[in-house]
Amino acid sequence: MKQEATMAQELYREFQVILVPGLHDSSPDHWQSLWQQRYPEFFRVEQDHWDTPDLPAWTARLDQVRARDPRPALFIAHSFGCLATVASINANPAGAAGALLVAPADPHKFGVAGALPPAALAVPTTVVSSRDDPWMAAADAAMWARRWHSELVDAGAIGHINAASALADWPWGLNTLQLLYERAHAPQRALLA
Repeated sequence: MKQEATMAQELYREFQVILVPGLHDSSPDHWQSLWQQRYPEFFRVEQDHWDTPDLPAWTARLDQVRARDPRPALFIAHSFGCLATVASINANPAGAAGALLVAPADPHKFGVAGALPPAALAVPTTVVSSRDDPWMAAADAAMWARRWHSELVDAGAIGHINAASALADWPWGLNTLQLLYERAHAPQRALLA
């Protein structure tokens, strides 16, 4: 618990931590909402139309949020929010520190695959996928992770890694965030040295 509190304090000091929900927003029992309750310093992106998966509009809103704080952004994204996050990082990598991309939605299902980068992202990223995710086959998640040079983490068969997955506040996810934080923190340390 003490190590977790220390990680949170360091996160808040060095990075703006941005929660990027997917379609329909994250319900109160979704791990993203529970993390925000636990860490009120995490900023949550609010979309005008949660039921309309509009990649340019969602990315523009995320860019607005990023512009409010000069610190590098560390993203915690879910589902379609992952696609907006990747698009935002690709357009402005200088203001990004890293991204936890949990259960990305399949961009082909939304007709936006061509709008996403086909190559490595400029910051550390982790793709967390589920073997039985109805929104992205595990093989497709692995393919996108390879393209983006993301670390790929297999979460097992836990659906769309959302409230229906009954993860509560998802401690395993927090551990994965800690590992990403360490990778994102390394370049920051180099700049200060």
